[in-house]
Amino acid sequence: MKTVWMCGILASICLILAGCGSKDEVVVYTAVEQVYCQELFEQFEKETGIHVRAVYDTEANKTTGLVNRIIAETDRPVCDVFWNNEFIQTIALQEKGLLDSYVPEHGADIPEAYKDADGYWTAFGGRARVMLVNTELLTEAEYPQSLFDFVNGKYEGEDLALAYPMFGTTRTQAAAVYAWLGEEKGRAFFQSAADQGVQIVDGNSVTKDMAAAGQVKIGFTDTDDAKDAVNDGAPVVMIFPDQEEGGMGTLITPSTVALIHNCPNKENGKKLIEFLVSAETEKALIEEGFFDVSVRGTGDSDGFRVKGMDLNLREIYLMLDIASKDMEEIFLR
Repeated sequence: MKTVWMCGILASICLILAGCGSKDEVVVYTAVEQVYCQELFEQFEKETGIHVRAVYDTEANKTTGLVNRIIAETDRPVCDVFWNNEFIQTIALQEKGLLDSYVPEHGADIPEAYKDADGYWTAFGGRARVMLVNTELLTEAEYPQSLFDFVNGKYEGEDLALAYPMFGTTRTQAAAVYAWLGEEKGRAFFQSAADQGVQIVDGNSVTKDMAAAGQVKIGFTDTDDAKDAVNDGAPVVMIFPDQEEGGMGTLITPSTVALIHNCPNKENGKKLIEFLVSAETEKALIEEGFFDVSVRGTGDSDGFRVKGMDLNLREIYLMLDIASKDMEEIFLR
């Protein structure tokens, strides 16, 4: 851990010595793998003449390491733009006053649910929550259509698998359910799932494997894991829940991009944000396989058009601690 911290400090010093603040560069900290970023950054450099200095996350520190670096550099920011692969820690930086407001013109067609009301962050692309159905155990007429099929008695609890809702995207989904239903009804939903005997397992990849192997009829997971099962030839199909008119929609976990407070290359940072949130960049990242769905509702590389939840991401963030505490009480007794 000390080695990782020292590497982060040295990387920041190198960026400063290399000319941070130059009119011809922009510094981006990104939790997105370099394989997905490199060509985009090169394209941005070619179009604008602005050099991109990118700092990537590592297996050792993940997104938290980049967030901690931004916090540590508060008095002398090095980073101009933070491109995160989720939204919870981006909003946490906003809460600490470490982001500046900027409303990108190229994000005008992004639904309000995926933008901060005051412009402190913009979300784009992402992965979605899906029900992965084993087609050898259920006929098409028996497929689930709603998250609420997990608690309405349509299936036996042992036929359903859900990752522990205290961690990862299942934790975020719990907060989203609370934000949609309200705290009391949200708790009642998960208590019903527990009472029904839904199998609670150690992650989305486990729910995917269980559905693919026929150990359960339905595993709730993310599109990235579900697509792996489909591409591997498993007898499964993805169902996006609550897609009907007036339905809740499914949780989309997007990337977020934000301008760092008092950053040294603010105008260049704004240009990079415009580039990243554009429909063209979102489409390119879907085609590359980093994103599975568009927050714009224009589909993904497999032709899906996905209805997300009509909740601002901040509403979900505000329910996170409340929901997480309840999930521990319900599922870790």
